[in-house]
Amino acid sequence: MAKKTKISIIIRTKNEEKWIGGCLDMVFKQDFKDFEVIVVDNNSTDHTVEKAKQYPVKIINIDKFIPGKAINDGIKESTGEFLVCLSAHCIPIQNDWLDNLLANFSDKDVAGVYGRQEPMSFSSALDKRDLLLVFGLDKKIQKKDSFFHNANSMFRRSVWEKTPFDEAATNIEDRIWGREIIKQKLTIIYEPEAGVYHYHGIHQDQNEQRCENIVKIIENLEREDGQGFQPLNLSQMKTMVVIPVRGKPLSLHGTSLLEITIRQAQALKQIDRIVVSTDNEETAELAKKLGADVPFLRDESLSLPHVDLSHVYKYTVSEIEKSGYYADLIIPLEVTFPFRSKAFLEELIQKYATEGLDSVLGVRKEFSSCWKESDEGLQRIDEGFIPREFKEPLFMGVVGIGCVTHPLFLREGRLLGDKVGLIELEDPRCSLEVRDESGLALASSIKLGEDFFLPA
Repeated sequence: MAKKTKISIIIRTKNEEKWIGGCLDMVFKQDFKDFEVIVVDNNSTDHTVEKAKQYPVKIINIDKFIPGKAINDGIKESTGEFLVCLSAHCIPIQNDWLDNLLANFSDKDVAGVYGRQEPMSFSSALDKRDLLLVFGLDKKIQKKDSFFHNANSMFRRSVWEKTPFDEAATNIEDRIWGREIIKQKLTIIYEPEAGVYHYHGIHQDQNEQRCENIVKIIENLEREDGQGFQPLNLSQMKTMVVIPVRGKPLSLHGTSLLEITIRQAQALKQIDRIVVSTDNEETAELAKKLGADVPFLRDESLSLPHVDLSHVYKYTVSEIEKSGYYADLIIPLEVTFPFRSKAFLEELIQKYATEGLDSVLGVRKEFSSCWKESDEGLQRIDEGFIPREFKEPLFMGVVGIGCVTHPLFLREGRLLGDKVGLIELEDPRCSLEVRDESGLALASSIKLGEDFFLPA
């Protein structure tokens, strides 16, 4: 089209804090610039709205969510000649996503266009199967087929004014609209070059194992590049390291444990910000000299012996978010675990990005006899006295050496989410904690070097 016409993008949200940043980041990287974004939020209780406000968007709030009405409400607040519906958990793949949708409207009979939806690397087998089967590689011109999908679509305002979305239907408002469009002898186009990543599927309640087998076949048949599906794009995410320190940290071989930990964090290219949360002015000054942020001295009550680190992290995240900074990922690192390798930290981040987990942490395998204490007395929790090669290990979490988690859980006063990934610490030195003089004496016998990228 010779003249680029303004586009209005409608994004419906409800507790989409995990996805809205990546979605908007790619929207505002589009080559086509003449657009506006309307976020229609249904009383999100997380930080969806706060994160959306980091971008130049207009936000309207609705109390009751009906899919078609939410779209119509957003459109009424818009000005564009062409209208886009984009799910908050959909991320445009390329910078020409908008251009490729818009290019189909040179024909006046084209009422709407919907684009391809590709699964993420951690989408379930059910979702991968659905998306691969429905959203193929061939462009379609639909004159009888009424299929339309509002997770990734564009349509004319003039058509919408005549045929708005059904405000009574509780789902498939897009299919209902598509049926009305075909009845009017207008055309719908499927454009595979206007793709988004979408970790959800479009059908439910099918057999998971059967779907896994189908997906393997489809992957072999249809993937052109052989590289598998897209993980989370870490370059679109704000990743913050939080280092809690009470008082003045110990030193190992003449180097402060705080310096060792900060240097380890600085070696990671994915890190956006390093924050030290301390109650000590001298520690704060050292952290600043080393290049970390110390936006506040935390309350001394958080350093009392009975206060665990979950309260420290909750306080720290809350204070940082008050300043308008909202991290997508948080990596807590404790200075008392100096023997962490760069490879381990990178593996933590990569596992989080590729498997769709809530949290990832390091663990130590334990084959020894283990008990837990209960009201009924001691209860054995391992499998008993059986040969080690036949025994299932227990996994002992070593959270202090590093984990990757979402700020939502820290705000709730817990470190880990429900869907947890584990990375085994094969080197026993990694789980060595230096909290007192006895730990320091043991750690001092370990040679410093590139294995743990400690300052020599």
